[in-house]
Amino acid sequence: MRIGHGYDIHRFETQPTRQFIVLGGVHIPYERGLLAHSDGDVVIHAICDALLGACALGDIGQHFPDTDLRYKDCDSRTLLCHVVDLVHLAHLSVANVDVTIIAQAPKLAPYTQAMRENLAQDLQVSLNAINIKATTNEQLDALGQKLGIAVHAVALLKKGVAHENSG
Repeated sequence: MRIGHGYDIHRFETQPTRQFIVLGGVHIPYERGLLAHSDGDVVIHAICDALLGACALGDIGQHFPDTDLRYKDCDSRTLLCHVVDLVHLAHLSVANVDVTIIAQAPKLAPYTQAMRENLAQDLQVSLNAINIKATTNEQLDALGQKLGIAVHAVALLKKGVAHENSG
């Protein structure tokens, strides 16, 4: 068994260009988008870092640098699928992933099931191997003042490559 921890944070746009954010591959209506080189999916970015960490393969910035135009505005699910391929090349597979989203706004409960479904598909695991929690920062610090969203992710990997693809 191998364990990895991932963390990501993105600030909201100060001059809104989008009226949605992307979390776990789900487009969520909101008054401002997240600033990022890619689609800004902090959930997937944190999961990628957790998976890469568990495999001792560095971090998301090493694999998908924000200086590379190939990743400009890219769908982070594509990045996640590439990281899953790296996990499998290391002769490992995902046992489970646990995610904590820290966001004062928007309210995320209506979207967590769709996030879990996307992630289970991309991680090639059953739905019960994915957990997503959302919490606020009780109006404390920059996250509590609605300046951005942060995510912690923990991934447990096991030996062998198992493809469960289910929902």
